[in-house]
Amino acid sequence: MSENGFDAIIVGGGLAGSTAAYVLAQEGLEVLLIEKGNYGGSKNMTGGRLYAHSLEKIIPNFAEEAPVERRVVRERISMMTEKDAVTMDYHSPRLAETGSDSYVVMRGKFDRWLFDKAEEAGAMVAAGIKVDQLIVENNQVTGVICGGEEMRANVVILADGVNSILAEKAGLRKRVKPSQVAVGVKEIYELPAKVIEDRFGLTGDEGAAWLFAGSPSNGLVGGGFLYTNKESISIGLVMGLEHIGESNKTIDEMLVAFSNHPEVAPLIKDGKLLERSGHVVPEAGLSMVSTLYGDGFLICGDAAGFCLNIGYMVRGMDLAITSGELAAKAVLVAKEKGDFSSASLKSYKEMLDKSFIMNDLSVYKNFPAFMENPRIFNQYPTMVSNIMAEMFVVDGKPAVPLRKKVMKHLKTVGLINLAKDGLKGVKSV
Repeated sequence: MSENGFDAIIVGGGLAGSTAAYVLAQEGLEVLLIEKGNYGGSKNMTGGRLYAHSLEKIIPNFAEEAPVERRVVRERISMMTEKDAVTMDYHSPRLAETGSDSYVVMRGKFDRWLFDKAEEAGAMVAAGIKVDQLIVENNQVTGVICGGEEMRANVVILADGVNSILAEKAGLRKRVKPSQVAVGVKEIYELPAKVIEDRFGLTGDEGAAWLFAGSPSNGLVGGGFLYTNKESISIGLVMGLEHIGESNKTIDEMLVAFSNHPEVAPLIKDGKLLERSGHVVPEAGLSMVSTLYGDGFLICGDAAGFCLNIGYMVRGMDLAITSGELAAKAVLVAKEKGDFSSASLKSYKEMLDKSFIMNDLSVYKNFPAFMENPRIFNQYPTMVSNIMAEMFVVDGKPAVPLRKKVMKHLKTVGLINLAKDGLKGVKSV
């Protein structure tokens, strides 16, 4: 151990923190990884989809040993009203090609595996420990306090989740605003693997990811999701925190309505409810990213606001993993210099700027504002559903040219609104 204690103390045993610990331990540094839960992943219920490219570079062929559920080969997106659904389905082996593959994971299992990998690499891990505050001396972070005990390090990496109380208490970043985060709720239903494969048109270890917009969030900013696990199905909702008070339904009521929707109910029929849980997730994209480094500290993962939601795709895990990797590399650079000041740790931001993280967040920086448009979650699902009904419902009435039927429904939204929203949408992506 260095004369300052550890080379690095990492707070948070999720994907970002465990990755940083793993990379540093692999390089022989003395690392302490602290997790508030009883084990890595014990508090994480998010589950969902991991794009493999980020972890593949760090642990080649990780999916051969990691507790992944299914490899995604099917993408579905639905616009829903209370009774109807219009769905786009993309099924392709290209989704599973090495380098562009992705996996459905259960974060409780997966995070624990990565946490244990960091320990195997040589990191000292401490689970069931709550960090009370950071030690700040002469404006530099020099360690942490846990239960009255001080632990010192050259640098502290904060990977303690979207609402990083430690960073806020130490004045390292501003308090998270309700407009920057969303509340996620999820249920897991147990079903036999064969039933899941039959219902979703899958074989073997193939998986499906499905996103829903419209009625699931009761017409407010948000949406539904569904992922196929090996022997269970995860379904849930994500809704902007600042809009919850505008709804005439609670989130629990919305989740019940979503699970009972004619499009969803048959998919989870006869499933045994295993888990119901909630979580806060970053939602504002680039505008949420603030302080990333300073004298003696780095911030990564959800704590840094690294999440990308562009409607048809939600990404957070690959950003967390790569930010953890780059935080570790910045510590290696600082150790080589013997300088853990802000000027030295700035290399973290420089590496982020060259990575896909800041590039992708910058490309889609206008999308969160575009999604604030209420028509996306109210009028457009209804309009699309009504157009589909005009095309496929045959009731014996005299035929009317389809263009007239379609125009009738387009006018309910307004042609000017359609043009404005279309232009704004194109610019945001």
